[in-house]
Amino acid sequence: MKIPAVILASASTTRCELLRHAGVPTTAVPAAIDEDEVKKALQADLATAPQAAETLAELKATKVSAKHGTALVLGADQVLECEGRWFDKPTDKAVAATQLRALSGKRHTLATAVCLMRGGTRLWHRNEVTHLTMRPLSDDFITGYLDAAGDDVLSTVGAYRLEGVGAQLFARVEGDFFAILGLPLLPVLDILRMHGVLPK
Repeated sequence: MKIPAVILASASTTRCELLRHAGVPTTAVPAAIDEDEVKKALQADLATAPQAAETLAELKATKVSAKHGTALVLGADQVLECEGRWFDKPTDKAVAATQLRALSGKRHTLATAVCLMRGGTRLWHRNEVTHLTMRPLSDDFITGYLDAAGDDVLSTVGAYRLEGVGAQLFARVEGDFFAILGLPLLPVLDILRMHGVLPK
């Protein structure tokens, strides 16, 4: 069986689609790590959101890389921070609504990290920090938004997907659009060219 050009150590369909749509042959192999426990430990050590995202991305890539020999493995993660609080993926729409009320009218930080590994060795990593300002949201709007967005919001930190109806939540977005979606795509494509996955 032919080894895929790139293994994505993530269950994120958005990240996988970003790579595939950009012409990168990709296979998703989710890494089973206890993200909640890792985050708790990092918060106890006063880690920043970018440090936490980088640690999680590297842990995912390391775990998958150990089982896939010489394949190139990409790990990625995001941590959303607002006023010192880290947000997780909502477990249901009620939690999503609570999160949106907490973010309403505020500027938050979304730290996105990616790590490239081969044979358990880190070849490259990158952090992207973006800032998003959510407009003030009424409870009626939040209810309507969650109905329109569906269960997709449960797979994202912050309960939004900027590429869809989630764009209606925001007054301002600062930074790499692809990173907000889950992967700093252009730097990733550049490093994959360097490793012969894509043509120069």
